[in-house]
Amino acid sequence: MLPAAAAPRRAGFGFVLGTLLAALAVTAAAPAMAQDAAASGHRKLAIPLANPEEGMKLFVGKGCVVCHSVNGVGGKAAPALDAAGDEPYFDVFDFVARMWRGAPTMILLQEMELGYQIDLSGEELAHLAAFASAPEVQSRFSENDIPEVIRDWMVDEVYEELDPDKMGN
Repeated sequence: MLPAAAAPRRAGFGFVLGTLLAALAVTAAAPAMAQDAAASGHRKLAIPLANPEEGMKLFVGKGCVVCHSVNGVGGKAAPALDAAGDEPYFDVFDFVARMWRGAPTMILLQEMELGYQIDLSGEELAHLAAFASAPEVQSRFSENDIPEVIRDWMVDEVYEELDPDKMGN
């Protein structure tokens, strides 16, 4: 979790400052909001805090790097997840929607390459999205961040037809 003082610095990695500040407020006020929601009968929207450094660890640790690359490092079976440094914001929901469209193929490749299906929590998805949106963190990502056992699993074949944005075109 990011301290409140880090919010303005982190906003530069692609998330809209207002969304990040709202997430901080939601997280800090979660117990009170839960009581308020229960009393009013209305559910509140909670947005997990995202940390690109944690996302980089998950990108490797969960095996995403086996098929995806960042900064030219990683597998070639699936679309590269390089951050677009010139974009004014990063749409987290679009990131997750792309994952959803590619889910059947990702599950098949995970089972073929890893022997199991990767399980991600909402918080882990937020961290992965933060990493996908952070060119300054991605620029430090290198082969040295990948354990040898995972490097041996990386897929060198290009499967452009597996890109959910190109499916059906």
